[in-house]
Amino acid sequence: MLLTFYACLLWLSCSGLWTIQAKEPNADESIVSNHRILAPSNTDFALDLFNYLVASAPGKNVLISPVSISMALAMLSLGARGHTRAQLFQSLGFNLTQIPEAEIHQGFRNVHRLLRESDDSLEMGNTVFLNQSLELLESFSADAKRYYELDALATDFQDWAGASRQINEYIKNKTQGEITDFFLELDSPDTLILVNYIFFRGMWAQPFDQGSTREQNFYVNETTLVRVPMMMFQWNEIKYFKDQQLPCELVQLDYVGNSTAFFILPHPGETGVIVAALSRDTIQRWSDSMTISEMDLYIPKFSMSEAYDFRGLLKNISLADLLTHQENFSGITQETQLKLSKVVHKAMLQLDENSVQAAAPTGVTRKAESEPLTMHFNRTFIIMIFDKYTWSSLFLVKVVNPT
Repeated sequence: MLLTFYACLLWLSCSGLWTIQAKEPNADESIVSNHRILAPSNTDFALDLFNYLVASAPGKNVLISPVSISMALAMLSLGARGHTRAQLFQSLGFNLTQIPEAEIHQGFRNVHRLLRESDDSLEMGNTVFLNQSLELLESFSADAKRYYELDALATDFQDWAGASRQINEYIKNKTQGEITDFFLELDSPDTLILVNYIFFRGMWAQPFDQGSTREQNFYVNETTLVRVPMMMFQWNEIKYFKDQQLPCELVQLDYVGNSTAFFILPHPGETGVIVAALSRDTIQRWSDSMTISEMDLYIPKFSMSEAYDFRGLLKNISLADLLTHQENFSGITQETQLKLSKVVHKAMLQLDENSVQAAAPTGVTRKAESEPLTMHFNRTFIIMIFDKYTWSSLFLVKVVNPT
């Protein structure tokens, strides 16, 4: 029996910030304290995974939602047994001798709740589509529902065309029509599919002026350039930092709600150095060092979609059982031979002006003698998106070619 795991997500101009002082207004203190226990491990897992993907795919775009992957793996641990269960927690950075398993799951439950309640534009969840001949074990179903709000839908996998329509319609509804035709084919007709999704549609706190977007060059590498629509933003209160320790400069752009994004521009040829240096300390230093600057800011307008088969990747994050097909997920269904046939993470990104009013005038009127800073994101850059209150890494992105 095969279990296929997919993670699908969409980011439309979204963001977030990891900051050690952040706390949600009116949040229950016990919930805040509980999810803080998970924050260091979750952040380390996110940055390690991003670093590995960037290093293994030089010259290519990278786009993942670490919090989505973490939650899916933590939920799978509820049905894992033996060595597979230990590997799952190890990959997520948790030591079960130091933190009880129940406390980990409760922490993810609180993260899910805080993410959902702190931002109306965020939707995330988990759904199992299982063959009509299968039935989830009550223990797994109850715990997965309690901690991860798992839904379970019976599906006729003997009729793959019908099953595909059912799953695609479900994903389409959950992502407000943005993700369609996600499932096109299946390797085996006898499968249980886990869909993990996160959808975030944010609004810039200070939107770009749609009327200022112009075609400009983007330098993919020393010999390749492409033409992209370049958004232009003039503002006298942009958070900016030029790092003297690392070869980069960056801006921080806020969104309506509880999210913020770091746009990091490495010096030419130094992207690998920056990605390798990413850590909680680095991000905290950047957050603490931001200054308010007057700036002309240019960022490409683009759409991006990336998919990853994590079976090979999981070997490098302590999940060797999946690579050798020795995984034990006997706690999910009565079918004790349940195996993971696919571990696929699909991410979609759309970056645009996201203006409330078309061609709304944005920015300030300057005196002729003013000399604002100028930043052109016209070469490889990094986007880091964190939630303010849970320190969750919603999205990590390396943009090599916006087209």
